[in-house]
Amino acid sequence: MTGRERGLAPAERERLEALARELRREVLIMTSEAGSGHPTSSMSAVEIMVALYFGGVLRYDPARPTWPDRDRFILSKGHAAPILYAVLAEAGYFPRDLLRTLRRIGSPLEGHPNMRRLPGVEASTGSLGQGLSIGLGHALAARLDGRDYQVFVLLGDGEIEEGQVWEAAMAAAQWRVHNLVAIVDHNGYQQTSPVSAVTDPRAYVEKWRAFGWHVSEVNGHDLAAVHEALRFAKAYRDGPVCIIAHTVKGKGVSFLERDFTWHGRAVPRDRLQAALEELA
Repeated sequence: MTGRERGLAPAERERLEALARELRREVLIMTSEAGSGHPTSSMSAVEIMVALYFGGVLRYDPARPTWPDRDRFILSKGHAAPILYAVLAEAGYFPRDLLRTLRRIGSPLEGHPNMRRLPGVEASTGSLGQGLSIGLGHALAARLDGRDYQVFVLLGDGEIEEGQVWEAAMAAAQWRVHNLVAIVDHNGYQQTSPVSAVTDPRAYVEKWRAFGWHVSEVNGHDLAAVHEALRFAKAYRDGPVCIIAHTVKGKGVSFLERDFTWHGRAVPRDRLQAALEELA
């Protein structure tokens, strides 16, 4: 069971950085073997996921996946399922061997998370823009049930073009929901273009603040900074918190980074070894 409240010691930071590299490798391998998936969208979120699950921020127990007092994590950008699956396997929710069945017929590791088929998945996501509303529902349920669990929702920056996100943001602030944290994986790209071709990312902080949220910005690949931002958000009690995490799509592999044409494409097997060597 995890849920410790402390900062990262140097040795622990090194351990988590090594784990982040290993999880990136796992994402590449599992999507390459499947021949499909979203590795680059997963790779931008690795440090966020590692800090949450293995930095003592998220309270959970793999032996009791439906434990009522667990914290909830919702992957609103459901296409980044490979990193969620890799993290859940590392945390002990299911055997690692299952990762090799990604996207195969009959496998519970579907292209997008299915809460009815896999322990540790809190919401079936994939249709973008819905996760924050789901998270708000969980957070309000905690209030009604007299429980103190926290809800974390990871959104994509392209995803927050969806109007439903802002409906949930407005409601969460109105009801002063203090146990809800939105994390925006701001990697700068969506499916077919830079996000800046559609909206102005420079206004993200102002927009979330205008909707009544406490907002912080962080280098999304600096584990210590991400960890500190998450710990602050979990302790904050004056309303919902949004963390804008500045990340790199395809982080860690030079020919994948900041190239939106890799969106939704697995690395071909003849290029996989070169990609893995960059993460050695």
